[in-house]
Amino acid sequence: MNLQKYKDNLMFLPLGGSGEIGMNVNLYHLDGKWIMIDLGAGFADKEQLPGIDMIAPNIEFVHTLGDNFLGLVLTHAHEDHLGALTYLWQQIKCPIYATPFTAEVLKAKLQEFPDAINKVKLKVLPFNSRFEVGPFSLEMIHLTHSIPEMQAIAVKTRHGTVMHTGDWKFDDKPLVGPASDYARLKQYGDEGVLAMVCDSTNVLSAGHSGSEGDLRESLTKLIGECKQLVAVTTFASNIARVETIARAAAANGRKVVMIGRSLWRITEAGREAGYLQDVPEFLSDQEARRFPRDKLLVICTGCQGEPLAATNKLANDLLPTLRLVPKDTIIFSSKIIPGNDKRIFALFNQLVKRGIEILTEKDHFVHVSGHPSRDELKKMYELVRPNIAVPVHGEAVHLHEHCKWAKTWGVPQTIEIANGDLVNLAPGKPEKLAVVPWGYLAVDGNYLLPTDSPVLKLRRRILNDGVLFCTVVLNVKGDLLTSPKIAAPGMLDDEDDRELLQVMEQEVAGVVELQNRAPNDAIVKQVRNALKRIAKTEIGKYPTIEVQVMRV
Repeated sequence: MNLQKYKDNLMFLPLGGSGEIGMNVNLYHLDGKWIMIDLGAGFADKEQLPGIDMIAPNIEFVHTLGDNFLGLVLTHAHEDHLGALTYLWQQIKCPIYATPFTAEVLKAKLQEFPDAINKVKLKVLPFNSRFEVGPFSLEMIHLTHSIPEMQAIAVKTRHGTVMHTGDWKFDDKPLVGPASDYARLKQYGDEGVLAMVCDSTNVLSAGHSGSEGDLRESLTKLIGECKQLVAVTTFASNIARVETIARAAAANGRKVVMIGRSLWRITEAGREAGYLQDVPEFLSDQEARRFPRDKLLVICTGCQGEPLAATNKLANDLLPTLRLVPKDTIIFSSKIIPGNDKRIFALFNQLVKRGIEILTEKDHFVHVSGHPSRDELKKMYELVRPNIAVPVHGEAVHLHEHCKWAKTWGVPQTIEIANGDLVNLAPGKPEKLAVVPWGYLAVDGNYLLPTDSPVLKLRRRILNDGVLFCTVVLNVKGDLLTSPKIAAPGMLDDEDDRELLQVMEQEVAGVVELQNRAPNDAIVKQVRNALKRIAKTEIGKYPTIEVQVMRV
């Protein structure tokens, strides 16, 4: 489309987080200028992306904007809202606006990149700040969540105000930071709000998400009932939960041990920003040896079954300094994120086999969500009263349900969107104008690869059908110097399948004898065709076949 035609329009563009939960990336346009709110990372689908743990958004569209891309505003410090900066910081040339705690977390994440701190244009603002970015007047509005300093962003323009909620809940008994700023939300509602771009994560859940204060009482009671060592696993970024666990441990006379680099990093950032000030210092796993096991509580990373995280290492007895024994207890103080089910239940099974007691949200009150259920969403709409509802942060079913409920709460117009949809908000009616290229980048070691890259396509094929290697050695006349050598790791066993491998080698030898005066590439082609035919007939597979011809 011709963007110049819509230069004066207020437009909204999600490049992540709409049609999925996680990896939130949202842009706003006015007068040819753009700002971004959040730049998050997400968990990879291991079946589609073997060997990949994390994904980042493909923001090639943003690169085309040049100097018209004015700034990135971070709502809070969760991985799915700022995590992609770990991988994309060199591509973000504009200022990044963040509150003190969010800035500390970001700086901690970027410590492994020596040049990042000097090159990233980080502007630290007090929460509830007001500031200007090009044609946009922005105000941060404090909301409660599972992490400190969660800020909704009021995007004020000459066409009207957009309330961008980010992640939030209404918790009147927050344990870290103040309660949500209901009064300011209502003031905006009284003044008139054009649109609200709102969290949809728990729209399918009736009632209220629950309070961190109530959870503290429950965890204190459960931990008091445990006779041996207790471990609690949760998201490292959930500072409120870390404090809840620490106070529940103290109430039961237990010292708190912390395992996991990300936990140490987040808690240090929290203390730097003024949080956790009256919580005793945590012990390392080495220091824990000085205390009786029944006087310890371990907070550890890995609540989603991550293979390299502390919980998995505890389950598989891989930590030399701290071991779980039968009748110890581990509490999963978190939600099972869809897509992580298999590895989490594999972790449960491993722990149960070792005699470890498991407490989860399925059978105990050990977790409250950081996202609003329907009662909280209804209250938000009653306060803000937008003319347009734009649900984000959810899969298609969440966004569709959110639109239906918003209409029942009196919102005149709703629009269902997906990643890449360029949406007009004003002037005129809300509508999709075009689809902008978007996608994912796989974090593969030190590389970022498009998820449809040849490397990952080949990796998926090898995972499903295996790989077959064939080496042929010829003399300068083209005669075989030795029998062809074939290996098919993961598909055929050198001993059990020796007969079939010999058949393949004999077939290749026959092909080479007929083609021995041909150039190497012709020999490779004929050998590959012969092996492909045998693999299909004898094994029923279509492996990746690599043929190497050497002349001596």
